[in-house]
Amino acid sequence: MGTLYITGAGVSAESGIPTFRGEDGFWTIGSTNYTPQEMATRAMYERHPGEFLAWYYQRFVAYRHHGPNEVHTWLSNKTLITQNIDGLDGKAGNSNYVSIHGRIDEMTPFHHQGDDVERTKAPWEQVDETNLESSLLELFKISKTRGPVLNESYKPYVLLFDEYYTELYEISRALEMMQEAERIVFMGTSFSVNITQIALDIARTQDTQIEVVDPNPCHVLHANTRYHVMTAKDYIAAQQEHEWKSER
Repeated sequence: MGTLYITGAGVSAESGIPTFRGEDGFWTIGSTNYTPQEMATRAMYERHPGEFLAWYYQRFVAYRHHGPNEVHTWLSNKTLITQNIDGLDGKAGNSNYVSIHGRIDEMTPFHHQGDDVERTKAPWEQVDETNLESSLLELFKISKTRGPVLNESYKPYVLLFDEYYTELYEISRALEMMQEAERIVFMGTSFSVNITQIALDIARTQDTQIEVVDPNPCHVLHANTRYHVMTAKDYIAAQQEHEWKSER
């Protein structure tokens, strides 16, 4: 299959979207009563759906109008798995990538994990920000007294901390891409989530060459690894220069 690219939040930083663990990262700001790690759970969505949806809207959906940067454009014709939910790879023109953690522009019926459900467009443009929680509950068909109801209410299309990879998130396709790859390039990821560990395990088992692109790269336990201590933007600039010289 050639090269598989696996990207994380560092790739979208040039588009003005916070990373997860930076000074103003997504995982540094929670709600009044809960940490981000407590907020981003299915349990929170079920118990306090209004607070969950308001937090999700303010911390993620607020960036829905941001545009792709040159890294997304360069990746638009590449084999790609992204951990990002911002949808910028799709905006850049990649029509066949795997968004392994979901997308902010979509939602699904609230369902048991593993159920086969449809993804539909999320109604963010209809939100009344002056009555944020009430508006979100209404749009997601959630009662203030009963909470979300299976197969009646809606849930943002996002994989939460206490959920697991299912076919809704194209996990089988992602695994196949990893197993068929001759090289895996990790860009802008801290290797702190399950999908990167899965990819590393497959690479170690098959002795697949991997490359790590990050200005502060995490060192991984795999002998066949090359590190590029630079941003994704600088990496693609170097790749483009190499391609240009090869064509001359």
